[in-house]
Amino acid sequence: MEVKDMSTKDERDVLELLKAELDHIEKGGYGRSVRTPWRPTSVFQDSLTCLNFGYPYRAHPCNECFLDELAPPEQRAAEVPCHHIPLDAEGTTVEEIESEENQQKLEEKVKVWLRAKIKEIEDARALSVQS
Repeated sequence: MEVKDMSTKDERDVLELLKAELDHIEKGGYGRSVRTPWRPTSVFQDSLTCLNFGYPYRAHPCNECFLDELAPPEQRAAEVPCHHIPLDAEGTTVEEIESEENQQKLEEKVKVWLRAKIKEIEDARALSVQS
């Protein structure tokens, strides 16, 4: 996927957002909230990566977010399309791991995926600068 061709309305820098998401996870950002310890946190939705972060309702449709482009086309109409992004060669998704209720596994898979996606974008940008 070539990042500059994304057709979404999300004008934030994809590389910076992915780096911020990785930093968020590495700092324990998906641990239980002090204000709502009974409510589990949701990868991508409970971070600044999400266009709707901080809103008590969905102010922006998911198709405006850069993560929507990373979800398989047949999953983009799902309630949370970013939870259907394949995280590995086997096609494991956030939704699958969340259903297992294994937060550590989820965070590890997402971190590996984020590092790979960050490298892919950095490499693509380096090539475009050289051209």
